[in-house]
Amino acid sequence: MKLSTKGKYGLKAIFELSLHVDEGPIPVNMIASKQNIPEQYLEQIFSTLKKSKLVKSVRGAQGGYLLNEEPKNITVGDVLDVLEGPVALSQCIIDEGCCENSNDCSTKLVWEKLKKGIEDVLNSITLQDMIDDYNKKNKIKEFDITELMNNKK
Repeated sequence: MKLSTKGKYGLKAIFELSLHVDEGPIPVNMIASKQNIPEQYLEQIFSTLKKSKLVKSVRGAQGGYLLNEEPKNITVGDVLDVLEGPVALSQCIIDEGCCENSNDCSTKLVWEKLKKGIEDVLNSITLQDMIDDYNKKNKIKEFDITELMNNKK
């Protein structure tokens, strides 16, 4: 399975929104610049994400896009399913009528198990998990007053 730029860019863009979830609407040009995504293409991606209700838009000078849910409630699978469609390593998994050997295919079970495994992983990773990993990697900690108080003793 190979992701298209639509899926890659869409996940990057919605991740950028999740990083700034408490800051209000984020303008497309800011997301495009930070994630190195062509702005016009990003508008098309956000249109699709908006139709699926993963994001919402705010018009005006202070406008932009917002997540429609908390980052902990949106999975990578949610985003990629909207932008790329269902996981399919073989057409016969989606459309059984495409192959005359569908009922007694020797490899169909392999494709089904792979599909389920990929879906399980994609659906187990939330945007909040991505934020946590990003913050850990960049050593960004949430403000903790107890740590500050312990350091003053």
